[in-house]
Amino acid sequence: MTTPAIALHAPDAGPPEWTLITQIVAGDRSAARTLYDRHARRVHRLVFRICGDEELACDLVQDVFIRAFGQLASFRGDSAFTTWLHRIAVTTALNQMRKVKRIRSHEEALGDEDIHAAPSREADPDLKARLHAAIDALPEGLRMTVVLHDVEGYTHSEIGEMLGIAEGTSKARLFEARGRLRVALADFAS
Repeated sequence: MTTPAIALHAPDAGPPEWTLITQIVAGDRSAARTLYDRHARRVHRLVFRICGDEELACDLVQDVFIRAFGQLASFRGDSAFTTWLHRIAVTTALNQMRKVKRIRSHEEALGDEDIHAAPSREADPDLKARLHAAIDALPEGLRMTVVLHDVEGYTHSEIGEMLGIAEGTSKARLFEARGRLRVALADFAS
């Protein structure tokens, strides 16, 4: 099964988002494609950072847009469209990761060890690999906040809206996440 291609070109200026939303709600498939092309790349980047798997990220992008188009008539414009869309993306990706964790825990409970696996090599990893591992090791709330703020560039207000938390909670989580990352990467600082 091949995964659908994610739009890799820069989106054209085209009609404003409100015009596209109105056209999509009225059933215009070309408007849906235009809106998809504008946002698919960033949604993909966001869900990939959450799940860490390219194939799963491509599937999640499709799920996000299916959900978004299904809920588009209820979009009131209280926030930016991208914030609304990315909240759907975060929720979709987190729900999928919870399913994956449940499946993995059931597999581990069965004791399905791969006795034919190659032994792991103990090598001193570079900073980039250690940083990714340190971010992945953070608890979900801290990881999401640091990814959304430091990697994706969202404000604490936008993060609060996406995750359904207070702006102050977002700031506190970012502070704690950065502290844990400093500890995890302390040997690189010297």
